Amino acid sequence: MSANELGTFLRTRREAVTPAEVGLPPGARRRTPGLRRAELATLAGISVEYLTRLEQGRDRNPSPQVLASIGEVLRLPTADRLLLHRLAKEHGEGQSVCQSVTAPLVRTVRPTLRALLDGLEPAPAVLLNWMGDIVAYTEGYERYARPLGLLDGDPPNVLRYLFTDDRARAVYPGWERQADEQIAHMRDETSLNDPHVTALAEELAAAGAPFRDRLTAVPVTPARFGTELVDHPEVGRLRLSYETLVLRDEGQRLVVHIPADEATATALDRLNGRRPGALRAVSG
Repeated sequence: MSANELGTFLRTRREAVTPAEVGLPPGARRRTPGLRRAELATLAGISVEYLTRLEQGRDRNPSPQVLASIGEVLRLPTADRLLLHRLAKEHGEGQSVCQSVTAPLVRTVRPTLRALLDGLEPAPAVLLNWMGDIVAYTEGYERYARPLGLLDGDPPNVLRYLFTDDRARAVYPGWERQADEQIAHMRDETSLNDPHVTALAEELAAAGAPFRDRLTAVPVTPARFGTELVDHPEVGRLRLSYETLVLRDEGQRLVVHIPADEATATALDRLNGRRPGALRAVSG
């Protein structure tokens, strides 16, 4: 696993900001993209030496004030500022405390969540834990996902499917993005040092899957909503919007898929054996 996630995160975000974005002139030819260390340090009110130590992993305990100042200079969105603080806790003196609050691995569903899923029929909705295990789902999800092979595992697992099942790359035209998103969710909800994460990484690496490199790449904030394309073997291309509800205490998330256009709504109706109009398309 990466030993310097905080430093890597800071460097890549610094390199992604142009001088013009922070009110600086472009200056002479630059050897590196984005801001120079000296520029970020000056604007954030810290020394270049200290910023260098942070980026190189030689200082892992920046104060909340320093992190807030750096986040402000880099124009980080709220989600990335929270991620910055979390990385500092995971790799600093509070590392053991941060890791101890990782939610347990739950493979059961509360009755109230089961009732909520039932109320979402016939929409494809699924309850996942932070390891990507599929814990529970609607009948609409089963009719959608079973032909894809998503429910074949024991237990079915989205990450294992994406990285070891040849069907996944045919199903998802945007496979790269899909893989990155699922790893981002796992990293957002647990520690890389969790034994379950380590075991899964070893399993997928042994299978030759390109999992470990993604797991140790620069962390990103997972998307909670968006649109994905799916090439379904029975009804053709689907354009699905999704919303994610995070149940942090349970270490689970509920993902609800909604047709993003009329063609997808009609295709899902066919899968469900329902009359047209059972699912309404929602654009945007």
